[in-house]
Amino acid sequence: MAADDPFGTAGLRARVLRAWTESPARFREDANTEEDHALGGYRDRVVVELAQNAADASARAGVPGRLRFVLRGGELTAANTGAPLDAAGVEALSTLRASAKRDTSDSVGRFGVGFAAVAAVSDRPSIVSADGGVRWSAAESRALVAAIPALAGELERRAGQVPVLRLPFPIAADGVPDGFATEVRLPLRDEAAREAVAGQLAAVGPALLLALPALDAVEIDVDGSSRTVVLDASAWRTVAAHGTIPPELLADRPVEERSRATWSVRWALPVDGVLPEGTASVLHAPTPSDEPVGLPALLIGTFPLNPDRRRVAPGPLARFLADRAADAYVELLRELAGDPAVLDLVPGPVASGEVDAAIRHAVRERLPDVPLLPGGLRGRDTTVIDGPGPLLDLLGGDVVPNLLPSSWPVRHRALTALGVHRAEIADVVDALAALDREPAWWHGLYEALAGVPADALGALPVPLATGRLVRGPRGLLVATGAAPPGADVLDLRFVDPAAAHPLLLRLGAVEAGPREVLTSAPVRRAVAESFDADDPGAVAEAVLGLVAAARLDPGEEDWLADLALDGADGDLYPAGELLFPDSPLRTIMADDAPFGVVADDLLARFGAEALAACGVLAGFALVRAEDAELGDATFDLDREEDWADDVLDLVGPGMPPLVPEFLAVRDLELVADWDAALGLLAAPPWRAAVTEPLRVVHEGRRVEVPSYTAWWLRRHPVLDGRRPGGFRAPGADPLLAGLYDPAPSGLDPELLRALGVRTSLAALLDEPGGAAELLDRLADPSRPVDRTVLGALWTELARVPGLDVDPPERVRAIVDGAVEVVDAGDALVLDRPDLLPLLTGQPLLIPAPGDAAALADALDLPLAGDEVAGEIGSAGERRPVPDAARAVLPDAPASYVAHDPLVVDGRAVPWWAGDGEPHASGPEGLARALAWLTGRWPDRLLVAAVLRDPGDLATLLAEADLEDR
Repeated sequence: MAADDPFGTAGLRARVLRAWTESPARFREDANTEEDHALGGYRDRVVVELAQNAADASARAGVPGRLRFVLRGGELTAANTGAPLDAAGVEALSTLRASAKRDTSDSVGRFGVGFAAVAAVSDRPSIVSADGGVRWSAAESRALVAAIPALAGELERRAGQVPVLRLPFPIAADGVPDGFATEVRLPLRDEAAREAVAGQLAAVGPALLLALPALDAVEIDVDGSSRTVVLDASAWRTVAAHGTIPPELLADRPVEERSRATWSVRWALPVDGVLPEGTASVLHAPTPSDEPVGLPALLIGTFPLNPDRRRVAPGPLARFLADRAADAYVELLRELAGDPAVLDLVPGPVASGEVDAAIRHAVRERLPDVPLLPGGLRGRDTTVIDGPGPLLDLLGGDVVPNLLPSSWPVRHRALTALGVHRAEIADVVDALAALDREPAWWHGLYEALAGVPADALGALPVPLATGRLVRGPRGLLVATGAAPPGADVLDLRFVDPAAAHPLLLRLGAVEAGPREVLTSAPVRRAVAESFDADDPGAVAEAVLGLVAAARLDPGEEDWLADLALDGADGDLYPAGELLFPDSPLRTIMADDAPFGVVADDLLARFGAEALAACGVLAGFALVRAEDAELGDATFDLDREEDWADDVLDLVGPGMPPLVPEFLAVRDLELVADWDAALGLLAAPPWRAAVTEPLRVVHEGRRVEVPSYTAWWLRRHPVLDGRRPGGFRAPGADPLLAGLYDPAPSGLDPELLRALGVRTSLAALLDEPGGAAELLDRLADPSRPVDRTVLGALWTELARVPGLDVDPPERVRAIVDGAVEVVDAGDALVLDRPDLLPLLTGQPLLIPAPGDAAALADALDLPLAGDEVAGEIGSAGERRPVPDAARAVLPDAPASYVAHDPLVVDGRAVPWWAGDGEPHASGPEGLARALAWLTGRWPDRLLVAAVLRDPGDLATLLAEADLEDR
């Protein structure tokens, strides 16, 4: 070789030009291939490819690799240490896919096309070394091609575009920076090329040195601003693996690649867990590819690549290396075993590409069997509970074996990938019942569970004061003080005081003072079953002690009346059937009443207040209830259903009424001495049950109805051996005199009214069945009724709205002025006074004018006017009505018919108005006819006086005025 051309570039050019001349298609192929590399796969890789060549040079020379990039104005230079440029290297740089490194196993470049990346940014690249230099030029190459006639057509079709890197030219070896063996010089094509190179330089970081371990440092100088990239080994955790590729996996690979039968993979994880900014999450093979790897570590491996070195070539070798990468990644995770940070490195199921998916799948398959968790546990052998830290601390160890400790993030998604078993708190709680722990330990457990939803804790074990462990806090008692005596007798389940915690109350336990203990289910059950208890006395003592401590009022807890207590006769009685020794009921009740007297020792030990609260009676027992629905509630009262039916009739149809507050006196049917009983009922607290009406809510309205107690008393002979409704109260309506006897003395008016003692005719008629009762009493001849009272009674009865009674068999009537009780079939209702002369000896019911028709209809009796023919048998003379009469009755007709005598139905009568016209046989008759027809019947006597002596008209009218006043 010539001294001025140490690398034989002239021979290279001659061979290439000869080949192109002989085969223009070869020229076109080389041009297209270089263009594909420059504009396609290597368009943005000039800095990486130069670094890769520098790393190979350092490796071949066995010296520390150092690379310096300098970007000044429109030129990029790259100086590197290592083996200098030689003829084989120049030939490789000027050919396509014919690398000079094929026999070097530790080189990075493998295809001989990486240098093509410089064509993406420069038309005049050059390389200088100590022994010489080489350059390439698009312009000079174009001139050489243009001189070949066979290529003229191709050059024209390509618009002058020629391969740059196929025709090298020699240059002098000058200007290599001190300390470096080789320098690449790239005059940049334009500003866009400069911006591209500057961007690539800015992206250079430690990841490049990890991928190219032959390089120790990369110096970067951009327009005087410099930085040096070195690898801080302490900042990275790495795991590497290598081996020999099975021959069968290379069968489908290119021939030159088959000579490299070794593989290697390396994972690099930043110690702080975060890849440096700008580091792409891609496969480095060894320089960055476009193959995404979404794991949080950097993967560097000898994966087979497509010719553009951007994506992994699919096939058996790629799958083999994905498995080896997964093995290495698992080893990387092993280095973090026992550290919660390892969870962040566990890959999820969603991949970014095929290679990423293959690696993830292989890693996730291996992880359940890898001991990454505390204590060297494998994921499949570990349990995790999503609960608060203190809870996990308590449950660790022998409570829940292999439990992931609280220092680990129990909700981390990676735990599922590791095969960790997730246990629900409810399942763990259920298993706690087998534990034997001190009460204080359980208290700590409850404190740890305080924030857990209640639905997971229903079966939570709870230690009792008796030493037992029971499932579920609901219904347990948490004592506010010392547990009461007799708790064992009553089967009271008190929580051990050392275990008590507010959580138990939230889960249904009851904070139990004496009242809460008393009303608990076990005590209620003990009371209900006290007669069958092994020791009823012990049950009674325990319950009475609770009652005394709770300071209950009588009747407040009415179920206590079922408590079995000793009577003075030695027998057992329900508390509600025992009387105090001084109770007036002892003499009031019938001899066969089921009452005993409470034993003296119980009274002495527990006192009257506690016994009364249990239902022992000083007087009548009271039944109380709130918001009871009438018809559903059963108060165990005599004739309760009959009372409810009467109330329902009163309030009308619709939904059953609601009783907000119910109060009634019990055991009335057992009374023998009613005089004494009424005296007792007249006093509090029983009086209200008698005198106050019951208020019910029906269809949105409030209605007052008789209380049960008043209803019952009204229907029984409690007053002087008779029903109270048979008496009239002092000062009662005079119309009731004779019909009702005076009430016995000694009871106050309010109580008498509540008992139903009669006070007025209006109240009687307003009461259901009152009208029928009045008719019955009127038909009783033993009851005296004045004539003046009788008419008022018939009148008021006729005026009852919608009166509906059974027709009476006998009625009280006026017969020729006398009051008699007659058969109803013989009686008439007088509807006109002009009929009286024709009804001699006829029993008559005489109401006020205008009420006859209503009375007759209600009693199914005929009107007198319908039974009398009323035929006038005398001739009369029409005469004017005297002015004196018209002065009293301005509405009187102008004339009347005068008769002498007036005969109707064969009898002489003083007047007649049956045909609507006045007929009269004298002034007395005329006065009555005119008063009746004008509706002024009370003025008939005044009119008669005026007609007798018209001269006294003024005086008589003045006297009438005085009467009006």
